[in-house]
Amino acid sequence: MNEDLSGQVVAITGASSGIGEATALACARAGAAIALTARRADRIDALARRITDEGGQAFGMAADVGEEDQARAFVEQARERLGRLDALINNAGVMLLGPIRDAPTEEWRRMIHVNVFGVLYCTHAALPIMDAQGSGHIVNVSSVAGRVARAGSGVYNLTKWGVGAFSEALRQETAGSGIRVTLIEPGAVATELAGHNRPEVLEQMRKRFAGVTPLEAEDIARAILFSITQPPNVSINEVLVRPSAQAG
Repeated sequence: MNEDLSGQVVAITGASSGIGEATALACARAGAAIALTARRADRIDALARRITDEGGQAFGMAADVGEEDQARAFVEQARERLGRLDALINNAGVMLLGPIRDAPTEEWRRMIHVNVFGVLYCTHAALPIMDAQGSGHIVNVSSVAGRVARAGSGVYNLTKWGVGAFSEALRQETAGSGIRVTLIEPGAVATELAGHNRPEVLEQMRKRFAGVTPLEAEDIARAILFSITQPPNVSINEVLVRPSAQAG
């Protein structure tokens, strides 16, 4: 398998840590120029410096991709500064779990803002660029939670099922255009994602995943790199990756 991205440009949201950071490094080491965004400017600037120190090309731009103007500005800057846009990795996400009854509804707004609108706005901005090129790849990072609904994660499930439905509809709309769409669905991954939950939720998660060795961010980065380095006639539509000990 030739995982060579030389001459290509990859834009990654949620790039300040975890899967986004690991994917940026993997793609840069495969030869791609990288556009990075997240809300934490210091983290993405440090990552851009790391990539350039390793001999790659990258720039970082702080943005909240749930805001349409900021999402569009990031995608357009990727093309303007790096010359084109071959792959957009919609990775930014928020996971705030807990029962629907008595939930802080601000948590719902945050998840829908990033998990849904972030994907929609960045994709909408990228499509005209990819249409003009006659090629491109949209990768949407979802979750096992986009396949299996559970008590205590209903609104997170809603956002991830929505990303899955959007991805399949987009795949059908872009078939034959040179634009490919891939949905990545990780199981438990050792990242910062879960750490923003309330203490009682974290305790429930610890009990649920007791005895499960989680995936590393690099495991998902490899799945993404595999998907975007296929020959033009091959489209990896969906990749579900769980820890081997995770039952559901």
